[in-house]
Amino acid sequence: MTEHYATEKSEKSHFGLILHLHPRKVRESTFRFTLTFGLGGMAAILLVIQVITGLLLKFHYEPSPESAYNSILNMQESLLFGKMLRNIHHWSAIAFVWIAFLHMLRVAFTGAYRPPRDVTWITGLALLLLLVLSNFTGYLLPWDQLSYWAVTVATSLLSYIPLAGEPIRRVLLGGAEVGQPTLTNFFNLHTGVIPLLIIALMAWHFWRIRHAGGVIVAEKDKESPMVDTRPHLINREFIVAMALLGVIFFISSLLDAPLRDRANPAFSPNPAKAQWYFMGLQELLIHFHPLFAVFILPVTVLAAAVWMPYMKSTDRNQGIWFLSPVGIRSAKMAAATGIIMTIIFISVSELLPDPEALLPKAPSLLTTGLVPFILAAGTMWLFLKYLRKLYSLKRFEMIQSIVVLMVVSYTVLTVTGILFRGEGMNLVWPWNM
Repeated sequence: MTEHYATEKSEKSHFGLILHLHPRKVRESTFRFTLTFGLGGMAAILLVIQVITGLLLKFHYEPSPESAYNSILNMQESLLFGKMLRNIHHWSAIAFVWIAFLHMLRVAFTGAYRPPRDVTWITGLALLLLLVLSNFTGYLLPWDQLSYWAVTVATSLLSYIPLAGEPIRRVLLGGAEVGQPTLTNFFNLHTGVIPLLIIALMAWHFWRIRHAGGVIVAEKDKESPMVDTRPHLINREFIVAMALLGVIFFISSLLDAPLRDRANPAFSPNPAKAQWYFMGLQELLIHFHPLFAVFILPVTVLAAAVWMPYMKSTDRNQGIWFLSPVGIRSAKMAAATGIIMTIIFISVSELLPDPEALLPKAPSLLTTGLVPFILAAGTMWLFLKYLRKLYSLKRFEMIQSIVVLMVVSYTVLTVTGILFRGEGMNLVWPWNM
């Protein structure tokens, strides 16, 4: 009996932290993989990978323009498994952003953002922004041509934010341009401030999920039987974690983290592009006035996302991906329309004469800002009105269609910027770049 007690006590100590994150018992219906796809758990695993690999890399990195690039080379060439370590850190960082974004979409599509989960949704949005900022600050650390000029372009976007943009840019850079103060700031943010904020906010995020009753389930599944968290849930999470680690290790063994020539502030590549997650904004800058592309449009989307939990709705949709077949058809039509209309918008913008050249006396804020913004918003409103009438959509299904339309449109802008913009940011085929 003493041995049994000791064994039980040992098991409790080993699983204490895990069981603290989960209730003792969970509903069997939450085990369905397609309910969550394990995205929240994968995000937590990726955070652990980022922290461990980041700490190991920090021991060998020197945050100065003179030594940063050489320390990366030395790490890759002289340190045992140094290149693999950097590859894992790089690809898991990108995967972290993607997994967190997909997790956010899963929450949006299953209605898991409504009260009492509204705070969880808002903290999730904040976490996603912090993850992008973490990737952004870490991008500069290799101090090569790719990272130097990508950060230069991305930080220049801040200048277009009214009143506060330029002061924020100067504080972030530590001066007027990217240099030693910038590298120091980015290093401290990437290795200290942002990770602490992410860990603290993620802990609160998990607590709010636990407080709200765990993973959201459909009304019909709320009476499913309760089963022990261990082994039923823990075993499934372990399998997902091992599969994720396998994929990360496999990719890291095949693809090296990019490292171009040493940064040269005197030589700007043509074209100079921002990081992939900011390429949609850089593409918008070609077609819209900077005030609209960098400030009004992103702030409008973010404000709408924060407002989503507080929209009045009687739909019993929580835990259900789509309420009806027409919701699926509506989402598919929104995706197709987002692709087609964004391509048409880019093409028309490229083919038509420059509005500023046609109307030199008219303010650019009007010709390249307000007018195209009203046209784009009006087209979107007419399409959504037609969609609602065609399928008799409920409010939640309308929200789903709007989310699909916005995500697909931004994806097309991003792909265009990455693959179809050549010298001078002109449109070219990828094989001609």
